[in-house]
Amino acid sequence: MSTIKALAGQTAVYGLSSILGRLLNYLLVPIHTNTFSTSDYGIISEFYAFVAFLVVVLMFGMETTFFRFVNKSEDKEKTFNQAFSIVSIFNAIFIILILVFSQSIANWMGYPNHANYVIWFGFILVFDATSSVIMAKLRYKNQPKRFAFVQLTSIGVMIALNLIFIYGLLPYYPDFGIGYIFIANLFGSLVKPIMLIKEIRQIKLIWDWVVAKAMLVFALPLVIAGFAGIINETIDRILIKRLVIPEYGDPVKYAQSQVGIYSGVYKLSIIITLFIQAFRYAAEPFFFSQEKNKDKDKVYSKVMTYFVGVVSLIFLVITVFIEVFKWFIPNEAYWEGLHIVPILLLANVCLGIYYNQSIWYKLADKTRFGAYIAIGGALITLIMNIVLIPIMGYTGSAWATLTVYFLMMVASYFLGQRYYPIKYNLRKVLAFLIGALILFGIDKLISVDILWLSYLFKAILITIFVGLIFFIENPFKDFKRA
Repeated sequence: MSTIKALAGQTAVYGLSSILGRLLNYLLVPIHTNTFSTSDYGIISEFYAFVAFLVVVLMFGMETTFFRFVNKSEDKEKTFNQAFSIVSIFNAIFIILILVFSQSIANWMGYPNHANYVIWFGFILVFDATSSVIMAKLRYKNQPKRFAFVQLTSIGVMIALNLIFIYGLLPYYPDFGIGYIFIANLFGSLVKPIMLIKEIRQIKLIWDWVVAKAMLVFALPLVIAGFAGIINETIDRILIKRLVIPEYGDPVKYAQSQVGIYSGVYKLSIIITLFIQAFRYAAEPFFFSQEKNKDKDKVYSKVMTYFVGVVSLIFLVITVFIEVFKWFIPNEAYWEGLHIVPILLLANVCLGIYYNQSIWYKLADKTRFGAYIAIGGALITLIMNIVLIPIMGYTGSAWATLTVYFLMMVASYFLGQRYYPIKYNLRKVLAFLIGALILFGIDKLISVDILWLSYLFKAILITIFVGLIFFIENPFKDFKRA
């Protein structure tokens, strides 16, 4: 099936920037966790949690909106210029507010001596949000290599500065502390608009009320859904700090430390997260392009089957070899949170399936359902975190995450079958998911004391699952047909 092969190829190229880029970025996690205490890492995580909320508002769903409108528009440049103009207005207002109220914001966050952090992040957000619209245009014009080059260069600069600051300056000027991480991010984000200067010069700021209104109406449910989705993804970091009951010492430092541990072990689920990110970059324009294909349902179903097979394999590999993957975080102070990794991995599997399904409400122009699902998930997330964190600490947040993503996945499936039915092969999908869970359970039930025998046993479990994938759905046959 040539369409599947095309999607796989684009996922691979976009993965060069999203998977490789974010993987390189995540390789800073061992350095950060080894350099800074769990409390300091908790502060870092809190700032980035707030960033996640703001970037949704500042982008205002214009990536997806641009893809939707440009395929219907005869004047594609005008469509892009309008999308960029909308984002530019939001960002201009935002940065003015940040500059005026930075100290008040810092006071509210509990860091009155670091209003500079607020200003730095303000510019990081503006650089990233405005650049993302241009990067969406590169994706639409099928320029994955340039997209990857810009992304990787930006990340490369940030990583290089992290290394220079941490190993070159921190030993001599330790008081600057975690500020080195933030300033490195600032310069890394600045690289994007600099590298996209050619595209920026071609932009014309316009405002067509008819087009702008249609875009905003389409985007608003996406923004609401995105904002609610970020609540599901990151509100736990913010709530843990404020709801966890201290067991010892300084309550503020203890709470920040718990946020740091939770955020650190959360990074062990990055491989699934990275794959999902790369898949979404390629899949969204791909799914829209298949809308007029008479075999689109078969394509969507096949993509789902392959997707679940891959993420289930990733889940199994990480969970059975957790004693190996834990060294990604070399500081043993974080290891007390390893027990939540399988929960978070399974949660991300559910989230990936939900993202895969979500194309139905975009194709059907019923984006409000995405908002309904995300809002419902956000409400459950808030309630479960508020109830469970004082009882179970960050473990409660992990269970809340899994519960919410599972319910969102199920809700999206049944709504999709009603309003835009796609016949997914549930038998194969469930076989992959249940198979991975059974093999995970076997690994936990059977303990092998001899190290090399233990690894051999785990490798056999992985081999069995790979065999299951090829028995149920041999991927080579589709690529040979293409």
